[in-house]
Amino acid sequence: MNDIKKTTEQLAFMSGAVTSRCMGCGKCTASCPAFDRMEYHPHQFVYMVETGRIDKLLASKSAFSCLTCFACVERCPRMVEPARLIEAVRLAVERQQGGNRLLPDDVPCVIDDDMPQQAVVAALRKFTK
Repeated sequence: MNDIKKTTEQLAFMSGAVTSRCMGCGKCTASCPAFDRMEYHPHQFVYMVETGRIDKLLASKSAFSCLTCFACVERCPRMVEPARLIEAVRLAVERQQGGNRLLPDDVPCVIDDDMPQQAVVAALRKFTK
């Protein structure tokens, strides 16, 4: 399995978005308040992941322009959830750059008495994959 296909499957799994549902209507992009700052718009994210052209997405800053307001999710008639997909691309970029790591030995340094245990476990799962 090549790296592009593997990464595409990982993005779909991480986001839970079903990209094959997208009919390319553009309602998600029309409702996006940040679309004018994005190189690739929400419907393009979905299409590019669906077709396996994620190398351009991973190199783009568009994922970091997303406000995560979920307006695209509300407007999507097919429940594709582009915002969740964009968040997965953002996380994949962070992981690829190596800056998104939390090792088990680092946990005692960042924990305090007010932090819920669930937050620590969730952070450990999210940042070590």
